[in-house]
Amino acid sequence: MWMWRAFRVGPGGTIDLPFVGQPLPAAGLTLQQLSDSIKKALRTSGVVMNAQVTVSVQQSRLHSVAITGAVKHPQIYSVFGRTSLVDVITQAEGLTDDAGGIAIVRRGDIAVHALGLNPLDDAALISRVDIKKLMETSEANPNVVIYPGDRVTIPRAGVVYVVGAVNKPGGYTIRPSGAGMTVMQAVALAADCKSTARRDRAMLVRIDAQSANGRMQIPVNLKTILAGKTPDLTLQTEDILFVPDSTSKKALQRGIESAVQVATGLAILDRY
Repeated sequence: MWMWRAFRVGPGGTIDLPFVGQPLPAAGLTLQQLSDSIKKALRTSGVVMNAQVTVSVQQSRLHSVAITGAVKHPQIYSVFGRTSLVDVITQAEGLTDDAGGIAIVRRGDIAVHALGLNPLDDAALISRVDIKKLMETSEANPNVVIYPGDRVTIPRAGVVYVVGAVNKPGGYTIRPSGAGMTVMQAVALAADCKSTARRDRAMLVRIDAQSANGRMQIPVNLKTILAGKTPDLTLQTEDILFVPDSTSKKALQRGIESAVQVATGLAILDRY
């Protein structure tokens, strides 16, 4: 005899079946796993000894995983059981070239119950995964198990801008190698300075809430850095390295202002 009934998964991740003594856990199970669990419960309770059970999802707001950020196809994907972070990234068609080095996983209700997390502990609900290590090792890591209702974000790597008297001005991604990017590395990515460049008058413009107009200016002497007389500075995200080709102080200041405008325009283009 065939019989079809709908049951709702409660806030605790369980379902209540008639003639079964206690709620059955459903959170984190695949449809087949839940089907097997129901058959076992019916057999144990003596209701049906050889039940044929098929489970399907009629309606759900939780059975999906959202992946956003630096992936080629950010979207919400249907997931009816736990999966892996690698599988989710694969469904999003992989990472973009400017992807950062970590993935941030925000746990949903199903993962909270399946993993025994404290829903009031915000720190416990967020996992940060080293993507490079994830891709290069086969070691099992509980942080990369993804449940329906989880949200995955791949932050974009930092970008620095090199403008002015360089051969290839533009924005350059700080690769997630851990070492960052230095001034001379940024100049190299910009295909070196032009012959008219004043290498000893370069300026690093950095976001700083305490400075006038929200930016501080740091003089950079490319000549002495190249000669090893002064240390090569490590750049920060959104830094602007401006290389002038004029000796005029007024022209230099105008050039810095223009550099900020150009870099801001490049930043807008990077985001679209």
